[in-house]
Amino acid sequence: MYSSKYIILFCLSLFLINCNNNETQKSSLAIATNSKTFTLGDTLKLSIKNPKQLDITSTTYLLDGKNVNEISKLSEVTLGEKELMAKVEVNGKTETISTSIKVYNNKIPSIYTYEIVNTYPHDITSYTQGLEFFEGELYESTGQKKESKLRKVNFETGEVLKNIDLNDSYFGEGLTILNEKIYQLTWQANTGFVYDVDSFEKLSTFKYGKSKEGWGLCNDGKKLYKSDGTEKIWILNPKNLTEEGFIEAYTEKGKIPSLNELEWINGKIYANIYQKNGVAIINPKNGGVEGVVDFSPLKKLVKQHDELDVLNGIAYHPKRNTIFVTGKNWDKLFEVTIKKK
Repeated sequence: MYSSKYIILFCLSLFLINCNNNETQKSSLAIATNSKTFTLGDTLKLSIKNPKQLDITSTTYLLDGKNVNEISKLSEVTLGEKELMAKVEVNGKTETISTSIKVYNNKIPSIYTYEIVNTYPHDITSYTQGLEFFEGELYESTGQKKESKLRKVNFETGEVLKNIDLNDSYFGEGLTILNEKIYQLTWQANTGFVYDVDSFEKLSTFKYGKSKEGWGLCNDGKKLYKSDGTEKIWILNPKNLTEEGFIEAYTEKGKIPSLNELEWINGKIYANIYQKNGVAIINPKNGGVEGVVDFSPLKKLVKQHDELDVLNGIAYHPKRNTIFVTGKNWDKLFEVTIKKK
């Protein structure tokens, strides 16, 4: 007679065999494209590789979740890495297969130069992360744990008009102001704050979604735009601060990572590029980098000291039609105009 031990082992073996037989077989179907990399405006051609000659009754293609035809012009898409899916009807069942493509910009970024209009004092202890004008007043967010602040500043004199310190555990990042509210990010704590613009009273906090970190923030009057240190700029709903999608900053050659402080200027997003002392001018509709401003010479015009760090902080003054820029632990704030080289 078999012992109970052997009966248990026999049953376990049958169970494992059945599990292996029930495993989903890898599809023999695959999406075929005329290329893996495209330029904005190129034509995408799609088909299904079907080596086993299965009976396919219908195919639906989706690019980033939106239906596309077998032959489609890539003119109204955002740039970057795109998910391409196909829902294929085979023998009465639907198989979903996927691949990816990349779409680059179709323009070379314009090079911009700048002219200094004025120079103002800036708190040399401020590790500038966010900078923005609202009703003529300059607001600034600064970083570093135990040193992070939110403040309103007289930009002409450098006088601090209002200030609150963040909890020592937070590393302050970008800010923007919309509908009488200040939105401020923190770096790696997955937390943002909302304040009343007049009193600096903290109204609420919010968590990030798929974006892992908080870097820069700006708004177009309706929605917020958030950078996370990569090439992505996330679009946030200001009512509930949820991420509704993202664009990716791309040139005709590839992505521009390390996007930091953001500013909305005349329909474009201006983004500091971390460690580059430059600013990218980005089309918010598709992520195309349309221009680059090299501000690196400004760093030589500020006091040189051990804590001196990179350019970061860009604010547009709509009435003066000028741009204000500074850096982390810079002692000067520069008012500039820019023009194509």
